[in-house]
This record gives sequence, structure tokens and C-alpha cells, in this order.
Amino acid sequence: MVKSTEGIFVFQEDTVMFKNERYVTCGVAARIPLVTQLMMWAMIDDLKAVEVDSFQVFLLSPSNEKQKITQEQEVPEFRRELTVDCEEPVTEKVYVIDSIEYSTMLLAEEY
Repeated sequence: MVKSTEGIFVFQEDTVMFKNERYVTCGVAARIPLVTQLMMWAMIDDLKAVEVDSFQVFLLSPSNEKQKITQEQEVPEFRRELTVDCEEPVTEKVYVIDSIEYSTMLLAEEY
């Protein structure tokens, strides 16, 4: 990353989204099971064939006693769903934001 004199950040071409330090907020740590957190990070890591937006949205909902995870991004538009076994499915909206220096997973209400 290079900072210009006008305070505008210009990203180098070799910058890879979400390949940096990863953090979760207290809300995510308290309300989202660890296995679900890891699954969301893995879904981001799996976006090799798609241009990755720095703002990922995950919708979590119970589905037949399993955890349904819907991942979305706006640019380019992308959406996929995954249903996994889970002892305690939750209903939450989670954002994962890459700021180049680090990535943060937070509840939508913490944004």
C-alpha cells in the first residue's frame, strides 16, 4: 500500500484480499460458534475463481436443525449458500471487512 500526498491510499497490484491478520469482535466471539466462524473464513479463502470484494456479508440462519450460511458480495455480484451440521444454529448477519492491513469479522449491529 502506498499513501499519496493527498491522503489517498493507492493499493499495489500484488495486494491480495483477506490474506492478512484476522480479528473477530467481542460480539462475534460471544454469539457465533467457533466452527461457524472458521467456516466463514474458509468460504472467503475459497473465492479464488471470483474477484473478491473487501466487504463480505454472511447471513446465518437455522435450516432443518443445521446451520445455513449465505455469503454475498456486491462487486462483482456473488452469492452462495452452504448448509452444515451444527449443534447450535444461530440467526445473525455478519460482515467481514478487509482493510488491507487486517480483516475483521463483526456482527452487523457492531458496524
